[in-house]
Amino acid sequence: MISKRAVLRLPLALSLAAGLLGSALAQDKPLKIGVTAGPHAQIFEQVKKLADQQGLKLQIVEFSDYVQPNAALHAGDLDANSYQHKPYLDAQIKDRGYKFAVAANTVNFPIGLYSKKVKKLADLKEGARFGIPNDPTNGGRVLLLLQAQGLVKLKDGAGLKATPLDVVSNPKKLRFVELDAAQLPRSLDDLDASAINTNFAISAGLNPKSDAIVLEAADSPYVNLLVVREADKNKPWVAQLVKVYQSEEIRRFIDTQFKGSVLAGW
Repeated sequence: MISKRAVLRLPLALSLAAGLLGSALAQDKPLKIGVTAGPHAQIFEQVKKLADQQGLKLQIVEFSDYVQPNAALHAGDLDANSYQHKPYLDAQIKDRGYKFAVAANTVNFPIGLYSKKVKKLADLKEGARFGIPNDPTNGGRVLLLLQAQGLVKLKDGAGLKATPLDVVSNPKKLRFVELDAAQLPRSLDDLDASAINTNFAISAGLNPKSDAIVLEAADSPYVNLLVVREADKNKPWVAQLVKVYQSEEIRRFIDTQFKGSVLAGW
């Protein structure tokens, strides 16, 4: 015979079992996190190890460009991605209608200007070929940096999405060569100078602290983000992943591994 107390316990036991089963099903396969090769991938490999210790299984998926990680997240092939700053994300959402949400800040990559032909921007010759990323937000970012260095002047109100068409003064008559951001390191030999995003610079063996002839200020608005689908933003795994990423262990790894080339953004 089942006692009254046992009967009362039964719903609670079933509820707990269902909860445990739900957790197991949620981690039936690892969460897929999209990153670009280089620092984002290196950092997330450390996040993966730490998350695994806490029962959160991750699979890191590397991409070589800035377009596919968002497309894959939108399609459901990823659960989150970590590679982009807010101006780029905002532009993607506006242009492509993605239903994404920011889960957390991750790191800041001050963009650098590099050259194998000159040691400082003042040495660039008239008509020099200057490489910039061909996506609107990073291209505008570089033009604002060049304006801050006195090489160009942009029309009023050009803002973060400035393009070469917004340049109203260009004393050195720089010729802007717009390329996919990932291609810029490989094109450095063919250019007089180039802006290169730090993740791609490091992947190409460049040291932003010592090799860049100009490095963007660390307090720029381009902190990178952990991004999820809007429908997932309140799921428990998102909060758990953010907690792991923004832990002191990961901060120490960033500080030790990159020595100031990559900065914790939280």
